[in-house]
Amino acid sequence: MLRPINRIEPNMPVQAYQTYSITVPRDTAVRAACEQVGCEAWRHGWESVIDERTPLGQQQAAYIRTQSRRTFREQQRGDGLTVFRFEAGQRCFAEHQTRPEIYAVRDGDWRGNPTGRTRQHTRAADWVEDFGEHQQRIADQRKEG
Repeated sequence: MLRPINRIEPNMPVQAYQTYSITVPRDTAVRAACEQVGCEAWRHGWESVIDERTPLGQQQAAYIRTQSRRTFREQQRGDGLTVFRFEAGQRCFAEHQTRPEIYAVRDGDWRGNPTGRTRQHTRAADWVEDFGEHQQRIADQRKEG
């Protein structure tokens, strides 16, 4: 069951408002390498512990040894597991993706956008500056009466 939305009724018509928003789309658009996103595995190296007693583990170990193109040391543990220690500064096995934020300004409020006008800033600093200038205009208008 949806909870009802409790909103304060605005004092002015929808045309008198602007809405500033920052949204983050699903993380599917931009793939990035480890260095670009500050990956901890890239920075410090990492270990992969593989159970070669299973078919999946055998496939993973074979991939690491023959196709991964990564520098590693291999150690067999007494419990049947294999530890692959990868050096820092190389790409890990994760597909890092970044979510670019969308900095938008549109006319109207929760009741709608009567003009259909929407602007999108490419940098957070520009959005913050726009928002600050808008707030200052409102303060100046209130002061003037």
